[in-house]
Formats: sequence, C-alpha cells, structure tokens
Amino acid sequence: MTSVTTNNLIDGKQTAEDIKVEIAAEVAILKAEGKKVPHLAAILVGHDGGSETYVRNKVLACERVGFQSTLLRYEDDITEADLLAKVAELNHDPEIDGFIVQLPLPAHINPEKVIEAIRPEKDVDGFHPMNIGRMVAGLPALLPATPSGIVELLSRQGIKTSGKHAVVIGRSNIVGTPVSILLAKNLDTANCTVTLCHSRTENLAEICRTADIVVAAIGRPEFVTADMVQPGAVVIDVGTTRVPDASKKSGYTLKGDVNFAEVAPLASAITPVPGGVGPMTIAMLLLNTLRAAKGDIYPKASA
Repeated sequence: MTSVTTNNLIDGKQTAEDIKVEIAAEVAILKAEGKKVPHLAAILVGHDGGSETYVRNKVLACERVGFQSTLLRYEDDITEADLLAKVAELNHDPEIDGFIVQLPLPAHINPEKVIEAIRPEKDVDGFHPMNIGRMVAGLPALLPATPSGIVELLSRQGIKTSGKHAVVIGRSNIVGTPVSILLAKNLDTANCTVTLCHSRTENLAEICRTADIVVAAIGRPEFVTADMVQPGAVVIDVGTTRVPDASKKSGYTLKGDVNFAEVAPLASAITPVPGGVGPMTIAMLLLNTLRAAKGDIYPKASA
C-alpha cells in the first residue's frame, strides 16, 4: 500500500467514460436523423494476451457508444500479402468508417508496411504518415490515440501546461514522439517546453527532476523512481507491462513505467496503471472513428 490519496490520482477511467457519454449522445442524434452510425473494424493477428484484452475492450466500448463493430481474427501464420489484401478490402468497404490493425504483429510482417497501406481517412489509430505529417504541420488530422488521450486527460483535469517543462521518456512513433509534438503545439492544452529523452540520453534522472510534467512511455516496468521526480510534478504513466505474479488468478500483474509506490506521494497528480492512460486511448479511438464517419477531417467519398 502507498500513501497516495484520491486527491492526486488522475482517474482516466472516469474521464474516458465522460467522453463515451458525449460520443453516445452524438450517435443517438445520428440514429434519430436516420443516418448511418459509425462502424469500427479491428484486425487481430495471433493470440497475444495483451492484444486480446485491448481488442475486447475496444469491441465493448463500441457497444457502449452505439457503434457497429467488426472483429476480424487471423492466426499468426497469416502471410503479409494476405493481411495487406484484407487491409485493401477494408479500405474500399463503404460500410467501414475506420479500422485498426492491432499491434504487435508477428515478426514476419512489417508493421510499417501495414500502417502505410491503411487509407489515412480510415486510420483511426492515427499512425499513418499522412496523419502524423498533418499533425506536425498543425493541420486537422486523425491524431494518434494515446498521445491525444494524454493531452485530453491533462485538459479535462484542468492541469496547467502553458510554459511548463514536460519531459517525455521514450521516442516511439506510437507515443513518445507524437506526444512530445502535441505538448509543444500552440494549443490550449500544450505550449510546453518539451525535452524528449530516450535510451541514449545522458543524465536522464537529472533532466527528469527539472520537469513539471513527466510522461513515461519507455516500456520498462517501474523505471521512473522517486529520485527522478521533483515534488509537485504531474506524472503520466503510459506503461502497461505484464509482470508474472503467482498471487493473481491471471498469473500476472500490470505494471506501469513508474514506480507508483515511490512516486505517487511526491506527485501533485499521477495516473494509475491500470485505469489511467489506457481507457483514454480507447476513448480517443472512438472519437477518431466518429470524426472519420462524419468526414470531419477528410471529406467523405461519394457513394
């Protein structure tokens, strides 16, 4: 047990639920007007435990907001060519407003090739180079779900970001790099001075101690310790690593990238794992699907 109280705990689960209520209200209006409801499809390859959980939660979230959803499952021996053929099929299916290919993929499939094959207007994960490029240029885009979820979480918590120093640990294309870009933007919830750290960064702990906001997205359980965080910092933990735990029925415990027991008492606000960033990722995926269905970012192709 830790000395953390609910006063400094950022409830991503409740914030995500608030967003789902807003989305469900929009979907209800679409239904009332006789319009097509958004349809999200997901491709799941193999039987990775984490991926199974994420995709199941995404399907349940679709039901929660009134979306249609389709889950396409394939064994991990599917060829890259066959997977790309399925992506092409979904690209041209007018019933599908957006779709995702759940990562990670088997080693014989190039994830970059798959991501680039998805049409930008259906790329509700926000990973396509077109959407990333539009984000960097400050143009409307389907934003990467986890980074935009982090920014939305900060916004809805009323956390001041303008002029603050944000340190992002991890430079992946999925989280670290895009969230560093979003936090530096001239937006209401942004305007940070951002330092992007990674495995080659020298004096990492020293740099982290200068941060008003720490975003830990390095994929190493309990990497961020108390000596890396200044008192009063806001700490956003993106990590979700399954660590073996014989005391659990599942056989594992989910650990974040932050040593919660050490860091939580220091932080002015901190996200838990689970229940922090994870639910926000799914909420922003739903929001991207709604935007894709409405043609908010890219004009809808005529039937």
